[in-house]
Amino acid sequence: MTPVFSHGDLRLYLLNLLDDQPRHGYDLMQALSDRTGGTYTPSAGTVYPRLAKLEEEGLVTKTVDGRKTVYAITDAGRAEVGARAADMSGIEAGLADSVRLIADEVRGSVRAAMKSLRADLAAASHQATTPTATPREDDARVRSREQLQRADAAVNAFRAQVRADLRTHVARGGELAASIVDDLGRALDDAAHAVAASLRR
Repeated sequence: MTPVFSHGDLRLYLLNLLDDQPRHGYDLMQALSDRTGGTYTPSAGTVYPRLAKLEEEGLVTKTVDGRKTVYAITDAGRAEVGARAADMSGIEAGLADSVRLIADEVRGSVRAAMKSLRADLAAASHQATTPTATPREDDARVRSREQLQRADAAVNAFRAQVRADLRTHVARGGELAASIVDDLGRALDDAAHAVAASLRR
């Protein structure tokens, strides 16, 4: 996957997050994941060395709060964030593009799931319309009920995952563009129409 952050961008983004409020390392990692819509989940081995470098440069300080190490931006760090505001705008635009790509992936996943469901429904329909003995008809009904359970589980899992991702993103201060919701709505409408068309066959 193409890196979400170009060289040096992650350093500035960490400073920007700390400009909002002091944070501990895990909170920074979670914030990065949330603000990129899950496209980028940094490891401790990525974040902590950069924080250590920022501390060496006098741009952040760290204090121990119980078992957590909390990082806070310094005046020098704020000055750098302010001086590079234009760079931050470019980084934010790149992150917005990443979130749009997620919507595209969701749409593709829904289409793939609907294609599989259409195939299952077609197979079940073929079995149901083929003259067979009563036990086989019963088998077809059992298979249809099993497929219905699969469909229910897939829809519920999709709803729960997307709802959780969206709520977490917004709760963490991320921006949710109307275009993302519009894309999601269109993808769901397409999926619903595909299912309805398959059921009418």
